Amino acid sequence: MLSVFCSPCRYTQGRRATEQLGAEMSRLGLPGPVLIVAGRSARRLLDDVWRLTLGDSGYAYAVHDFGGECSQAEIDRIAAAAREQGAATIVGAGGGKVLDAARAVAAELHLPVANCPTVASSDAPCSALSVIYTEEGIFEEYRFYRRNPDLVLVDTSVVAQGPPRLLAAGMGDALATWFEAKTCAAGHVRNMRGGGSTRSALALAELCYRTLLEDGKAALQSVERKVVTPSLERIVEANTLLSGLGFESSGLAAAHAIHNGLTAAPPTRGYFHGEKVAFGTLVQLVLEGASKARIREVLSFSTEVGLPVTLAGIGCGALGDELLAQVSARATAAGETIHNEPFEVTADMVADAILAADAEGRAWIQSSVPPKTR
Repeated sequence: MLSVFCSPCRYTQGRRATEQLGAEMSRLGLPGPVLIVAGRSARRLLDDVWRLTLGDSGYAYAVHDFGGECSQAEIDRIAAAAREQGAATIVGAGGGKVLDAARAVAAELHLPVANCPTVASSDAPCSALSVIYTEEGIFEEYRFYRRNPDLVLVDTSVVAQGPPRLLAAGMGDALATWFEAKTCAAGHVRNMRGGGSTRSALALAELCYRTLLEDGKAALQSVERKVVTPSLERIVEANTLLSGLGFESSGLAAAHAIHNGLTAAPPTRGYFHGEKVAFGTLVQLVLEGASKARIREVLSFSTEVGLPVTLAGIGCGALGDELLAQVSARATAAGETIHNEPFEVTADMVADAILAADAEGRAWIQSSVPPKTR
């Protein structure tokens, strides 16, 4: 099996980076006209900047308002708008689902794509795949493309204006990267591009995890204060670039499969991808029999930045047997990444691991509550 490492053509990050969007696209030879697929916050914050940066670089453009879900119906709507405009480049601006939809349209129409995340809420921007959901928000499939984005541009001035919870959700997504990468590399499992992992990919995944532990709390405080700091820059890079390269070039395992299973539970619909992945990471550690020290380290980090460590934390405090069985069955469906674990995984094993992880989380929270004073 050949080793395969993949990445976007160019990654650009920093304060007021959007001002350089037109120049960066021009340097890469990306053609116009441009269709920008935009989330609501992205349009509110960046409309004026797009007009200046794209205008100065000679790009005609139009904006399509994203419908809210990366579903086939929304992809079809965006593709129709791109065809009507005669778009030659797609730009995604917003959160992970916006960027997933933009990549899906670019792949369908054989166009280049630039991803401009306005929040560091997932590791989606750098990848050559999209996570497709139903209109109701239930996971449907991973859709793979021939190439990674031509440009990923992250404006940390904009990220700093976003909700702290979204940055924490990005850390939850990134939290799984090293654990899943280690599992896949140790088992010589094919990565998301069909090849073996490289030492570079595993090193980036480990750097991602170390960065979370070292800078996570400070970066969250930066977003709470709406300021750009070195800690925020490092966490944005970890959430976006390190996690993106680490997962795609090493692979996914139980944590993301647990997330996919949890989307079948209606109470989780109000929670972000990274929040469910964070709980899925804890489930993976329990499933793999990780050391108590490692589980405590993950619990400590997660609670420090406000990530869920219990079922109640993702809306499922009263998860009954029937719903637990549905979640476990979905997580272990044929083709799911949970089967990259180095042992056979059954739905019953997953159900037990979910309940055990929930118990670990509840015990950790209880032990962290200061005793009542008389």
